Amino acid sequence: MGPGSTRGAGARRRAGRPRNLASPAPAHRPLDPLAPDRPGHGQSPPARQDFDPEAALVADQLLDQPSHLVGHSYGAIVSMYAAALRPDNVLSLTIAEPPTTAVARGIPAVDEYATAIRSLIDSDLTPAEGLRRFFTIAGVPVEVPDEPHPTLLKGMRQLLGARSPDEADPPLSALRDAPFPILVVSGGHSEAQEIICDTIARETTASRAVCRGRDHLVPEAPDFNAVLERFLSAPSFFHPNEPVSWTDSKP
Repeated sequence: MGPGSTRGAGARRRAGRPRNLASPAPAHRPLDPLAPDRPGHGQSPPARQDFDPEAALVADQLLDQPSHLVGHSYGAIVSMYAAALRPDNVLSLTIAEPPTTAVARGIPAVDEYATAIRSLIDSDLTPAEGLRRFFTIAGVPVEVPDEPHPTLLKGMRQLLGARSPDEADPPLSALRDAPFPILVVSGGHSEAQEIICDTIARETTASRAVCRGRDHLVPEAPDFNAVLERFLSAPSFFHPNEPVSWTDSKP
């Protein structure tokens, strides 16, 4: 959703073939991860953070060939929209803690979370001040130093004034009807995020997993890679709408 998430939407393709070939590679070949810099982050040109145009970019530039799509936080919102735009080229979709509060609007914990995010985005805080507040709201278990890293400050500047994630109305019906498997992952630290992820999983008949240990930084959780690899290799291993707490009981 915010600073440091310069690669909030990514794709994994089968390795061993040029980009200009459309034919899929044999299933035994390894995956080739691609981690793009979202607009305004990394080496991408400046742009207001907005899930709609970003989704179009992902659909056009990453889903030009069959890919496994993985998104975290704001990038997870982007990934859901992108997957619905080009479903025939999505091999699977994995989303981790998207701040799509509208899917569970009316539930106090989710509404409070949405209000806190919008208040931050619309504030006139400095990037350093905003970063500290963002880490608290999102549940980032990292202490912000007196002089934050320039990459974090750049990411925070993108979040301040961004299109608020509470405006997102992800295409859950289209994702439910899509031909690819979906996995929704949370960090087991936030009531609001558990509700959001449970709702998305239920509405899309997606599989669910909980990877504890790094709170909102789900991709950094000790078991996230193992969960993702298991899902990509055998999505039927996971049961739709039934969260698997990977740190409590590893199947």
